[in-house]
Order: sequence, then structure tokens, then C-alpha cells
Amino acid sequence: MAGYVIHLAVAEEYLKLHPEEQYEEFIHGVIFPDSVTQKSITHYGKSSAYTNLSEFLKENNIDNSYKRGYFLHLLTDYLFYNYYLNEFDKVKIYRDYDILNSKLINKYKVKLPEEVKDKVFNLEGKTQILHFDLACRIIDEVSKLNLEQVAKEANSEKWNKYKKLV
Repeated sequence: MAGYVIHLAVAEEYLKLHPEEQYEEFIHGVIFPDSVTQKSITHYGKSSAYTNLSEFLKENNIDNSYKRGYFLHLLTDYLFYNYYLNEFDKVKIYRDYDILNSKLINKYKVKLPEEVKDKVFNLEGKTQILHFDLACRIIDEVSKLNLEQVAKEANSEKWNKYKKLV
């Protein structure tokens, strides 16, 4: 999974472009998939690294703010692992999240919902896999995607061409 702060920063940037969304519902949709123990169920794959957008869309329409937030979360994870990362190491990436959290919170004005505050940590140090510039690129690019268009294309070659990194 991309870290909570990355998901929330993507959501905050998306919401700037889509003020018609119900803020609280959208944010709850964004954080829900990682708030459970069995992430394979909420990510429609064997783990959050294997998010399956098509399976989610077979069971759900993105017809309200909560479901669009949920879909944005899954889309972020899908692209995070299949497009943006060149390598993956679970220990290193989670440490990188902790190093980047405070910088990303400040840059994107992320508001941490109560239910995730105890899951977001801040460390000092140098990142190893996910550098600040890449995290910002992910946030900026994913937040600008048209969710309805992505949903229409989810079964096409456009979304199936990315190699698995994990």
C-alpha cells in the first residue's frame, strides 16, 4: 500500500479539482481499504500490491463520494506498485513513508482523520526507495486522473500493460 499520508495527499489534491465531492465521505472511502486486517479483500487481489481495479468495478459503481474515494485509493495503489516504483522492499518502503510523512503533510496540507493518527509516524533520515520528488509526482499525477474514464478503461490494455514489480 502507498502510505496513509500519500493516499490522503492524493485525495486532498483530487478534492481541490472536484469540490462537488462530499469531503468526509470521500476521505472515509480513501482510508477504508487499509483500515482492515485482510487487505486482500478490500484491495480485490492477494494484497494491496496486487490491487485489481476490474474486480472492484464488477462489484461496485463509483456513483458516490465514498466509492470514488475508495476507487482512488485502489487506483493509487495499482499505479504505485505497477508504474511508479522501480523496486520494492517492504521494510525500506515503510521506513520511507515515515521519513516523508511530515514533509508531505506540510506540502499538501493533509488533514489526518482521527482513525489514522496513531498509524502515521515521523522519522528523520534519508529515503531509500521512495524519494520526495517521486512521492510528489505520484500525488500530483494520480490526483488529476479522471476516475470515470479510468473505470471505463480498467479492463483495457492501458491498465494491464504495467509489469508487476512485487
